Amino acid sequence: MKVQIPRGTQDILPGQAKIWQWLEEKMREITNKYHFVEIRTPIFEHTEIFARGVGDTTDIVQKEMYSFQDRNGRDLTLRPEGTAAVVRSFVENKMYGDPNQPVKLFYIGPMFRYERPQSGRYRQFVQFGVEALGSQDPAIDAEVISLAMNIYKEAGLKNVHLVINSLGDKESRAKHREALINHFRPRIGELCEDCQNRLEKNPLRILDCKVDREHELMKTAPSILEYLNDESKSYFEKVCQYLTDLDIEYTIDPTLVRGLDYYNATTFEIMSSAPGFGSITTLCGGGRYNGLVEEFGGPETPGIGFALSIERLLAALEAEQVQLDLYNDLDFYVVALGERAKDYSVKLLNELRNNGFSADRDYSGRKMKAQLKSADRLNAKFVVIIGEDELDNGIVQLKSMETGEQREIKLETFIEEIKQLAV
Repeated sequence: MKVQIPRGTQDILPGQAKIWQWLEEKMREITNKYHFVEIRTPIFEHTEIFARGVGDTTDIVQKEMYSFQDRNGRDLTLRPEGTAAVVRSFVENKMYGDPNQPVKLFYIGPMFRYERPQSGRYRQFVQFGVEALGSQDPAIDAEVISLAMNIYKEAGLKNVHLVINSLGDKESRAKHREALINHFRPRIGELCEDCQNRLEKNPLRILDCKVDREHELMKTAPSILEYLNDESKSYFEKVCQYLTDLDIEYTIDPTLVRGLDYYNATTFEIMSSAPGFGSITTLCGGGRYNGLVEEFGGPETPGIGFALSIERLLAALEAEQVQLDLYNDLDFYVVALGERAKDYSVKLLNELRNNGFSADRDYSGRKMKAQLKSADRLNAKFVVIIGEDELDNGIVQLKSMETGEQREIKLETFIEEIKQLAV
């Protein structure tokens, strides 16, 4: 039987995993500076969580979720995104009662969507996201956007730009909804079946259609910006002002609606303009979701967040040919010659590791020359050579791989002496 990985998934091999670890560490470092703390939610939730949270008119809920029934007939779904689960946890654990508001959370973990695999897009992918719950201040919008932009900056990307829009409040959206229905209804038969189904349910979702995005009706559709009331307009202007104050360049796109139903007010995407990146240029997306907490039975609580795919970030790094500064050096490689030396090396390796050094040795019985080559491939800083003669004399040979310098060190003082070295 030929065993293969499922379509739309990938193995992250050790060399690549090092890059993932570096990126994840960088993300944690940045979120810590912004005082966001980690939350971990289950990989699967009750299906209703996503149907209510993400929206039953979205492609995710209609076409892409991995849903199943457990042995008791409960409808469960592998999480397709992170926000709905975080908000569920926020309500269930009464985090709205925390005296420190807003509650600033981040998450990182695998998500699952049944969609067509392509470059940088998988059916199992790793999503990093942040959520700030409990503040209606436009400054938190700017902060969340700034955090997202900093991740790409710190990773070394140059060809990224921010696109923003406002979807307004309930009053503004109601007027815009009516205008969209009147705009599309006379010619709705020209659009795909999904768009036809969305006309009455959620006409805003039509603007996010992948099939008909080049249709002339899309280009002439009424802009939400024309229907913003004074309050929504003032809020959006404030967000834009703060972004300018933070030296973050942006473009306003009135057609930007995002792919999830819970968004309102501020929405944004970070795009890549790197040559050869591909047709799908979105790296990150997010926005406000005031009302989502109430949808899950919690009190009125405003929220804003974003999510990004690490796979998409890796694809952008590759497109821009960014070389990450990865440290994979080995402090010590022990070359043991003879059975007694091999036996002693087990203890020596343990002592090195217990004193904070990374250390390794040969386990294949290779000759000294082959062991030294192995040390070189592993970027070992020092080689410790020990054989029968060294054991008899209570010494080891310490060789610097950078300079080639070699000297004797007494076994009894070895650990203390190497602590003085800049390793």
